[in-house]
Amino acid sequence: MLTLAISSRTLFDLDKAHEIFLKEGLEPYRAYQLEHEDEPLEPGVAFPLVQKLLNIKHPKTQEPMVEVVLVSRNNGDTGLRIFNSIEYHGLDITRAVFSNGGSPYDYLPALGVELFLSAHNSDVIGAIKAGYAAAHLMTRRSVLNKDSQVRLAFDGDAVIFSDESEKIYQSDGLEAFRKNEHALRNQPLTPGPFGAFLKKLHDLQTVFPPGESPVRTALVTARSAPSHKRVILTLRSWGIRIDEALFLGGRDKAAFLKSFRADIFFEDQLTYVKTASKHTATGHVPYGITNILPKPEK
Repeated sequence: MLTLAISSRTLFDLDKAHEIFLKEGLEPYRAYQLEHEDEPLEPGVAFPLVQKLLNIKHPKTQEPMVEVVLVSRNNGDTGLRIFNSIEYHGLDITRAVFSNGGSPYDYLPALGVELFLSAHNSDVIGAIKAGYAAAHLMTRRSVLNKDSQVRLAFDGDAVIFSDESEKIYQSDGLEAFRKNEHALRNQPLTPGPFGAFLKKLHDLQTVFPPGESPVRTALVTARSAPSHKRVILTLRSWGIRIDEALFLGGRDKAAFLKSFRADIFFEDQLTYVKTASKHTATGHVPYGITNILPKPEK
């Protein structure tokens, strides 16, 4: 079974309540949530993805193949509205962690989680440092995708793969990057934060007959020929099949993600996150050289 942990602010639209918390503090927030306890929350940015994943059943046994666990900085009292909303929307979510302001990523090992999605960036950073695939989602209302197939898109460097090649590009430029990738074309890249998660997705896909998988994956990368070769050979060495591979040579990824009809896209560079998020739920992966803040000048 594939297990995801998801925060309440990505599953539901809690922007109004969160604004009260930021402007007025904890007690007015608590009072607002209790007052609206029986009022269902509207779907949030990750709701369509979660709904699709929960509908994946084993082709022979019809048992669920994906579990979603709710993790929240609420306490059990204010979290009751969230569970009421889960019941209202008919989501098969039965496990939850309400950490009362603490960092819920501490519970990821006990939950057996492979992916963590949150609206709280520091929790995501902590989860990645602890070795989990994790992404920070910008909150907004959900955009429904009628396609029943789950479509997940991933950037390559610093997401599926480590940032070892990106470091060369950032420090020495494009030509040095290309020479390095050509020289090491037969040497597999080191896995990045989403390497293990992609393998888990591949294992799930292989349970289904060819052409009938409820999950479709895509690599959407700024790489182009000839640096594409190392990527392909790396995935092959890992025993992973990815359904679609787009090598865009630095072009903006948003239009391609729209054509792919991605339910979610995982990307380390905020420039691409901002443009892609106009078309699809986009998770920022705060990992690697592009997410290291420059040291302040003395």
